[in-house]
Amino acid sequence: MRERIIILGAGVMQGPAIRIAKELGFFTVVLDGSAAAPCIALADKFEQIDLKDKEGIESFARSLRDSGGGLGGIMTAGTDFSASVAWVAESLGLPGLPYEAALNASDKSRMRACFKTAGLPSPEFTVITEADLSNYQLTTATCSLVIKPVDNMGGRGCRRVDSMAEFHAAAADALSFSRSGRAIVETFMDGPEFSVDAIVYHGEITICGLADRHIFFPPYFIEMGHTMPTAIPGDQQQAILETFCAGIRALGLAGEGSIGAAKGDIKLTAKGPMIGEIAARLSGGYMSGWTYPYSSGVEPIRAAILAAMGRKPDGLIPLNKWTSAERAFISIPGTVQTVSGIETARSLTHVQDMFLRIAKGSTVSFPENNVSKCGNVISAAPEREAAIKAAENAVRSVLIRLDPEDQQTAAFLGIRDCCSDNDPQFPIFPPSAFQPTAELLAALEKLPETGGAGDMSIIPFPEFTGSGLRDYVGRSIGESLEAVRMLTGFSLPETPESSDNNRGASKIQPGFGVSGTLLGRSFWAALIRGGYQGATYYIDQLR
Repeated sequence: MRERIIILGAGVMQGPAIRIAKELGFFTVVLDGSAAAPCIALADKFEQIDLKDKEGIESFARSLRDSGGGLGGIMTAGTDFSASVAWVAESLGLPGLPYEAALNASDKSRMRACFKTAGLPSPEFTVITEADLSNYQLTTATCSLVIKPVDNMGGRGCRRVDSMAEFHAAAADALSFSRSGRAIVETFMDGPEFSVDAIVYHGEITICGLADRHIFFPPYFIEMGHTMPTAIPGDQQQAILETFCAGIRALGLAGEGSIGAAKGDIKLTAKGPMIGEIAARLSGGYMSGWTYPYSSGVEPIRAAILAAMGRKPDGLIPLNKWTSAERAFISIPGTVQTVSGIETARSLTHVQDMFLRIAKGSTVSFPENNVSKCGNVISAAPEREAAIKAAENAVRSVLIRLDPEDQQTAAFLGIRDCCSDNDPQFPIFPPSAFQPTAELLAALEKLPETGGAGDMSIIPFPEFTGSGLRDYVGRSIGESLEAVRMLTGFSLPETPESSDNNRGASKIQPGFGVSGTLLGRSFWAALIRGGYQGATYYIDQLR
């Protein structure tokens, strides 16, 4: 009879754990709160249980152990429920981490207190509840803060604030994402961010990869991808890893007998490394299950499973020195009408995987956390630049067309008859696809508006098409116009990328259905604001 292991979570991030556990010969018992979780079919046995219900999981695990088949271990990867794993392991005498240590790594207020007690580099902080909001005051008018729930992941409810005017809405948002009704307010750490995984076995820490995180779109912290391994110098890597390991010990995750994993987000500030967060599990975000295995030839999830089952993990020495790049694609607000370019993206050299989170009819929005993106691409190659280029080209190949009847898109684009340097049509957040300068906006304002004309044409805008600007996934203006052409069948002006002459009005293909329309200021404003999606939506509305 195969030994049984419980795996918490049946989502995409737990897919590798279920697969690898079966390859190791274990009988996989998978728990998830949703009966529609995508990786249920991979499991040998599935049980629907709320992963927050540690007592319920313990009761189920105890019955499983006592039913005659036994139970060898319990683990998770890429979920927020490492405390549930630790509770069950401690209660049933299975290999694992101390429950109190797992709580330290799950509750950000406890985490920060542990780091402060240990004297580790970590931001100053305070904890608030809804009752504190009316009396809370920033300590200085110039202090930048970060507010987030103490007990959630994926960047939900996490954002930067720079004034009291921003504070209350941000705090209310953070509190709404907290299961315990608490949020943590901490000083902002400025600098690039890195992710690192580790296996802990009887207190010994083995590092499993250090990656560059690519964070965008303030005041939120949206990870648009990561690149494994990091490209920073060796001395900086060493400083980050030493800080991470010290943080693991401060949380109590590396005591004698401790068995499990740890995942850290570390910032490299002007004062050196500072700890963002450390969790008592392997990472989600495709790192432990995809990019590190692709880049190193090592599967940290395999080691975590072996450890959870009481075996000494092996196979942790890197075999390869490849680069793996993960990149995300996103959308402006609206309702998905079509998604195209998926097969093109998948067929690109060095592209290994594509994960699509949307389909026709999906509601999409500009991401305010790391779970509201539209999909992800993963590449791997012996050369760093080849891996990065493949992932970025694949992202740019995916085209999401929005339903022209959805007014969320119109509201985002701010379609109207005027624009200026201070126009809310181009706010800081959500950001515009192309970041216009004051000079470009002044030139845009001088363009004639869309209206009637003798034939079908587009008013040229050489100040924009010749500017060299790129959108938030690196798509050029020419590539964006080509995407609009592909989606709408509309003939668009050439840019300097394809022609030296981009100043003549472009003729429209016959049968387009907007005879007598001269596309002007609002068309270009829609392209600047919403990229190819904005321009496509604008044309579709004219139809």
